[in-house]
Amino acid sequence: MKDEGLYPFESELANKLSSFIFHPSSKNKRMEITLEELLKSRDERHEHQMALLKEHPGLTLVCLTVVMPGSVKRNVQSLVAGHAGLDALRERFAGETVAVEERDLDTGYEVYLLTSVPPLEAKKRACEIEEQHELGRLLDIDVLDEQGVPLSRALVGRDARRCLICEGDARCCMRSHAHTLEELQTRINEMIDAYVQRI
Repeated sequence: MKDEGLYPFESELANKLSSFIFHPSSKNKRMEITLEELLKSRDERHEHQMALLKEHPGLTLVCLTVVMPGSVKRNVQSLVAGHAGLDALRERFAGETVAVEERDLDTGYEVYLLTSVPPLEAKKRACEIEEQHELGRLLDIDVLDEQGVPLSRALVGRDARRCLICEGDARCCMRSHAHTLEELQTRINEMIDAYVQRI
C-alpha cells in the first residue's frame, strides 16, 4: 500500500489517476473489503489521529475521507474526489497549513491536514467545502478537538448533510436504506464524470 507520510504542503490534482494505475492492487479492479476490514480501518484512523494530535500540540487536525457506498472504497471515482478535496483544503487553508499527509489505502483515500487555524474556524471552512464544492457531497471532512472528538456541524450553525439522491437527511436515508446501491453509484459516477470533463 502507498502511504506518503507527512510532507511539505504541496499536491497536484493532475496526478489523481496515476496513483490508481500504479497501486500494487490495481490489477484487482474491484478491491472489495470486508466489514471487519472497514471497522479495523476506522480504529486505525482514530489511533493515527490521536498520534498526530499528541505529536503536534496546539495545532488543529483536519481529516478528509471519501464517501463511497458499497464494499469497494478505493477506485478511480474515490481518488478523483479525494484529490479534489485535498486541493480544496489547500486553497481554504493556504498559508496556514503546517503539514499534510495522504494515505492511499484499499479501505479508502485519507488526508490529514495540520493547521494553525482554530478548530471552530476550521470546521466552518470544512463545512463550506462540503456544501459548496461540486464534489463536496462525496467528502467527509472532520475537524478534531484536542481529545480527538470530531466537532459537530451544529457547533458552527450548519444543518445535517443532505442526501445525494433526494436532498433529505443523509443519515436517515442511509439508516432506512431509502436508495439502492445502484442509484447511489450512478449518481456518484455522474458527479465525477461532470467534474473530470470540466477540469
